[in-house]
Amino acid sequence: MSDDRRLPDVLPAFASGAGHSLPADLVREAGRRLEVLSLRLAAAYGVVLVLVGLFRTSGPYAMPRLAAHNAVSTAMIVVSMAVAWLARSGRLRPARLLDVGLAYEVVVAFGISMGDNLTPVSAQRPLEDISWLCVWIVLFPVAVPASPRRVLLASLAAASTWPLAFAIGLRLGNPSPPAFVVFLNFLENYLAAGLAVATATVVRGLGQAVRRAREMGSYELVERLDRGGMGEVWRARHRLLARPAAIKLIRPEAMGGGKVTETLIRRFEREAQATAALHSPHTIDLYDFGVSGDGTFYYVMEILEGIDLESLVRRFGPVPPERAVHLLVQACDSLADAHHAGLVHRDVKPANLYTCRRGLKYDFLKVLDFGLVKSSWLDEAADARLSLEGTASGTPAYMAPEVVMGERAIDGRVDLYGLGCVAYWLVTGQTVFDGETPMKVALQHAQAIPVPPSRRTELPLPAGLDEAILWCLEKDPARRPADATALADRLAGLAVAEPWTPPRAQRWWEAHLPVGASTPPADPPPRAAGVPEA
Repeated sequence: MSDDRRLPDVLPAFASGAGHSLPADLVREAGRRLEVLSLRLAAAYGVVLVLVGLFRTSGPYAMPRLAAHNAVSTAMIVVSMAVAWLARSGRLRPARLLDVGLAYEVVVAFGISMGDNLTPVSAQRPLEDISWLCVWIVLFPVAVPASPRRVLLASLAAASTWPLAFAIGLRLGNPSPPAFVVFLNFLENYLAAGLAVATATVVRGLGQAVRRAREMGSYELVERLDRGGMGEVWRARHRLLARPAAIKLIRPEAMGGGKVTETLIRRFEREAQATAALHSPHTIDLYDFGVSGDGTFYYVMEILEGIDLESLVRRFGPVPPERAVHLLVQACDSLADAHHAGLVHRDVKPANLYTCRRGLKYDFLKVLDFGLVKSSWLDEAADARLSLEGTASGTPAYMAPEVVMGERAIDGRVDLYGLGCVAYWLVTGQTVFDGETPMKVALQHAQAIPVPPSRRTELPLPAGLDEAILWCLEKDPARRPADATALADRLAGLAVAEPWTPPRAQRWWEAHLPVGASTPPADPPPRAAGVPEA
């Protein structure tokens, strides 16, 4: 989750209090456009400075006004660079940054107006062309949107800079042009202000349409967190409770149609039903499920602040054995609950195990992504219909031998095999088997004998942990732990050098992942099923 996805931004899903009506992520995007616009304007005024220096001419108005012209251009460069820095620094909330943008519009308008009036106004203008000020006023609300009321105020102020600059030009000695020329110059800028309000009204309507399109039941989509080949995950909030949540959705147009569409829809529904049936605190919580007005399937779950175990090891290296045990025992609790309910996860891997903060608890593990879950209370024919022909369910690096070989009669022991692979990853930073292709990796799970993890890491592993991991990695399911509870008991009974205590976990989090430094799951696969993967 990037730096602009922090929890405090969830509550104001729209820029409340600032007069903006766009969704929060579009407001942030407008802030980025303000940065680009100000940088380009600074560059344009830099070019003007160079050209004026190279091609300055003689005459009664050229040389006396040159210093003033350069001063205006330099001021516009300084102001533009300051706005660009402010936009990039993140010192202001996005909505407040757009308010700064409206002030910037007026300042630049004054710079343009001064450029028009440092030399005498042509008696033919505005019959021969349109001032750049008009263009600036009309187009600015497209790049940096605001409410029509705020746009009106800013645009009128911007248009009024031309009469002010005209008066300054007269004080500098410019001759007064015919009255009708002055009137038309004034009028065109105020007409541009009216057009800017019309532009802002259209943008506001589009923002409201986006908001309505993003409504999922009682929830509003705030910003997209992840996208896969078939699905998306969004940060969302409840419209009444202001409760932050994550919404996973799959849109009809992304599914193509035919048998594939029906299969994905049924799998999506089953994932929601399976997750809702579980009660372990270490399984991600499901809040809601439904279908939006445009046919988008969605369900709402808790949003987590933490890091998945894939990213944890990639960023910080293998974890101490006592921490690995702490995490694995929690995963066993979730899997034991699922297996007791007749559900098999089938895709246990580091990216689907998420360690997080939960209240005052640290390293609180959540099991995600029940998208490939298999239910013993569904008949075999129905379950077969929910599998796409010619595909295997799971991730090759963590796939049990019986799944690789295509056996239909599987049970919770495939999850324990996957959990053994996760444990191997945690303590070594390597997968159990490597291969040039996913198929070669999968075949090794079915045929090759794994190297003990203690021989592939520099960390001192308790002998019991080495044996527990290899116990999970037995080729024959009958030789693995009978269930997740038996594995948890064995892991909990291991003698470790220093227990992974709550104070120790808290110190690690405060040093390595302080509040606001969460990381999204690593390398999401291109498929619709997954939480929070898409």
